[in-house]
Amino acid sequence: MKKTFSFLLIATFAAYAVFLQLNSQPSAAVPISLVAKTNQANNNADVALNNKTSSSTAPVAPTAQPPAAAATSGAAKPVAAASPAPAPAPKPAPAPVVAAKPKGQYRDGTYTGDSVDAYYGNVQVAAVIANGKLADVKILDYPQDRRTSQYINGQALPILVSEAVSAQSGNVDAVSGASETSPAFVRSLNSALAQAKN
Repeated sequence: MKKTFSFLLIATFAAYAVFLQLNSQPSAAVPISLVAKTNQANNNADVALNNKTSSSTAPVAPTAQPPAAAATSGAAKPVAAASPAPAPAPKPAPAPVVAAKPKGQYRDGTYTGDSVDAYYGNVQVAAVIANGKLADVKILDYPQDRRTSQYINGQALPILVSEAVSAQSGNVDAVSGASETSPAFVRSLNSALAQAKN
């Protein structure tokens, strides 16, 4: 028992001495050959591990040919997808229908006025409207059974017509000497224009 204890004590002391000696030397003093051998051993272990791993894995199936490559090898070529049709442009709202404004104060046409008593006979006229305006006055009837009436009306009626067209109404002054014909002309013409009013 004493021998065993002594042996253990000596072995412990020797190991402690070796430990102290190794720690007191700089790390650069380790022989290069020892480092190289250690690296070689590590490399060999890695290679063996890789070989074992690669042999245990299942073989990789060959990759399928991409669709693009398959399409180019055959005769048929892929058809490009049709681009979507553009949305139709919205239709503009229809313009509101506006009734055409009358061109003047009267409707076009020929309007016959009332027959008005002028003492020596009746006066009746027709208003001719063109482009909304009084264009002419036609004398349909006037006192003409006497020579004096023919003379007076032959002078007065053309003047009354001219003034009515200029005034665009029947409101004209009486012609001197035609005191009965002038107011009868005005009344007949005003009744015709009343029918033509817009």
